[in-house]
Amino acid sequence: LWLTSMPSKAFPVSVLQQGIKMTKEPPKGMRANLRNAYYNLDDAKLSVTDKPNKFRKLIFGLCFFHALIQERRKFGPLGWNIPYEFNDTDLDISISQLELYLNKYQEVPWEVLNTLTSYINYGGRVTDAIDMRCIDVILRQFYCEGVLKDDYRFSDSGIYYSVPVNEGEPHQGYIDYIEQLPVNAAPEVFGMHENANITYALSETHLLFGTLMQLQPRTSSGGGLTREEVIGDTARKIQERLPIDFDIEATSMRYPTRYDESMNTVLVQEAIRYQALLDVVRSTLPQLRRALKGLVVLSADLEAMGDAIFAQRVPSQWEAKAYPCLKPLDGWVNEFLQRLDFINKWIENGNPPVYWVSGFFFPQAFFTGQLQNFARSLQIPIDSTSFAQEYPDAEFEDITEKPPTGCYINGLFIEGARWDKSAKRLAEPLPKVLFETMPVIYFRPEQNRAEVTEGVYRMPLYKVLSRAGTLSTTGHST
Repeated sequence: LWLTSMPSKAFPVSVLQQGIKMTKEPPKGMRANLRNAYYNLDDAKLSVTDKPNKFRKLIFGLCFFHALIQERRKFGPLGWNIPYEFNDTDLDISISQLELYLNKYQEVPWEVLNTLTSYINYGGRVTDAIDMRCIDVILRQFYCEGVLKDDYRFSDSGIYYSVPVNEGEPHQGYIDYIEQLPVNAAPEVFGMHENANITYALSETHLLFGTLMQLQPRTSSGGGLTREEVIGDTARKIQERLPIDFDIEATSMRYPTRYDESMNTVLVQEAIRYQALLDVVRSTLPQLRRALKGLVVLSADLEAMGDAIFAQRVPSQWEAKAYPCLKPLDGWVNEFLQRLDFINKWIENGNPPVYWVSGFFFPQAFFTGQLQNFARSLQIPIDSTSFAQEYPDAEFEDITEKPPTGCYINGLFIEGARWDKSAKRLAEPLPKVLFETMPVIYFRPEQNRAEVTEGVYRMPLYKVLSRAGTLSTTGHST
């Protein structure tokens, strides 16, 4: 008995309760996705326009595009910043529009088809600007003049290409080609490096291990430390490593709000944010240790905190006051202490020659402050200023003086590429190297800077690897 999701008052509830529930999910793999798309087609549907050969070529390109953007999700943020649920209705409406416009125009209206398909049919689900740019660039590989030619390559390897049309049995010709495709598509078909497979495997492993950690029993048997002892020992070690509090009042007096130095305001605001997080960490750790000893009631919040510490996760009470970070607890604590040390050294020694941009709670305020200093020094509107970037040859440790305007920064990492220091340009990543450290970058403010239109890649910059955030009240993304 097949049950659907259509509601019906007359349907017996007992049958629904005892029936086996099934759902249809999109197939996994490029080959399975293409096979699924062509399962709904036949020779008649591939010959409906007055330009059948062009229609068949473009339908294959469209189906390939549909399969590719669905499969990109397995790579996580490398594929899409936000995973989107593209489905067959997006493909169906795009095929209908393709048929309509091929019949309506003598020449193929490439720009119309690209805009309708990428920005409306599929783009209607896309909420991230970088994802929208990505989907448009991907589609233009399949909706172009080249796809009408036989053996037009969809990937460097030549495994995926625009199949020559079988005039006698067009549908079977495509099915035969699809069936001989590899079961597991290599990253190169997605325009990615082989390292993307490592990232995919790591994310799957972390997901599996995270699930196993949650399934662990709460009681221990045999020798070794008990669960409560592990949590208490970890909490004690973290508590012992915490530095003294910031003296916000003294910092505000030493670095007062000045018209010509916006960095003073940035420093005080950063110190206030870090102190709020430090207060939460410092107050909750002793409470948890006392609760584990039975001296106070173990509340739901403290129990959840203990569970998180045991599983090497950051407690939710801390995350609510903290900066975005995906590291496990030990790594999070180490970075937290490094950030506090960065702020402490800034307070003690004054503005550093090179700013560790990863150490800011709110880096947007830092960059705005730098532009504000430049604009106020020249008495010009801040809206007319923007940054140019330069890459000095000196290493971070060798830079001891601040630039005359702007700032040096370090602490950025690059994923999916690397920085070639000799050529001063982006290059392909090295095998099995997932992340590369970016060199020191000089952010030089300029007035009315001409927009660069060629020879550059507009690389997005994210705080964490998940690449997704929520808009705060300031209009900046977290």
